[in-house]
Amino acid sequence: MNTPSNAMPHDFEAHRITAENVSATRPLYWSIRRELWENRFIYIAPLAVAGVVLFAFSVSAILGIWESALRLHSAHGGDEIATPYDLAAGLMMLTTILVSVFYCLDALHGERRDRSILFWKSLPVSDVTTVLAKASIPLVVLPLLVCAVIVAVQWIMLLVSSAVLLVRGQSVTAFWAQLSFFRMAMVTLYHLVTAHALWPFPVYCWLLLVSGWARRATFLWAALPLIAIAGVEQIVFHTWHFAELVGSRLIGNTPTPGNMFPTGPMTHITPGIFLTSPGLWIGFAVAAIFLAAAVRLRRYQGPI
Repeated sequence: MNTPSNAMPHDFEAHRITAENVSATRPLYWSIRRELWENRFIYIAPLAVAGVVLFAFSVSAILGIWESALRLHSAHGGDEIATPYDLAAGLMMLTTILVSVFYCLDALHGERRDRSILFWKSLPVSDVTTVLAKASIPLVVLPLLVCAVIVAVQWIMLLVSSAVLLVRGQSVTAFWAQLSFFRMAMVTLYHLVTAHALWPFPVYCWLLLVSGWARRATFLWAALPLIAIAGVEQIVFHTWHFAELVGSRLIGNTPTPGNMFPTGPMTHITPGIFLTSPGLWIGFAVAAIFLAAAVRLRRYQGPI
């Protein structure tokens, strides 16, 4: 008779801990869902660019514009075959940068402009959770979303290329052997996470901070301090180190070896070099300061 009574406190404690974990993560989950509901361009823009890329590639394949790239026995066949896949990935990555920049510039400013901040603050969701949910869009959601879109686009391009080869009586097996789809997918994911999420994260957090402070013209207020610092450095020291630093962060110029194209032969997955880079952790520290300031601003800022 003592066994059930002894087990009840343990079961109750386990249930309480589980409930606490669920209640702690659920607001963040629904806050991220809210961002996707309110900012549909986050996924519409990559899908629209993907549709344009597929249409252009299909037309070029049917008209034979990429015929030289599909000839497997040319002297530089491997590089030429990868060219359209590189262009597709590059356009999608550029879309990632643009969507991230414009989202961060409007993330905290938009809710103050349309006065919806009064409603959201009435809910049991902390300012920390709200800001972290907004920061997770360029850090987590967009890289994973764009990676999935790029893989789907390149897969369809691969099928279209195979159909063109079959119609022309060429070998599909040799084509698939020279173009490693699995390697493209893995390097694409690695490149998006490192170069377009973790590395530019301080820049995105700066944009979030300005979005929570500026009353209007967020892009102007975000760019002016950077331009002023770069201008003072050029006048005093005749250098552009600050401008190059910010630019390299934004475009994803990481310290790891390789190039920006996932199919490039010199592009390798080197997480050890990337994670041990001092610039990465300095950037995280700067991003944490910006995020803490954005949380404090949202706590005391009201509608515009």
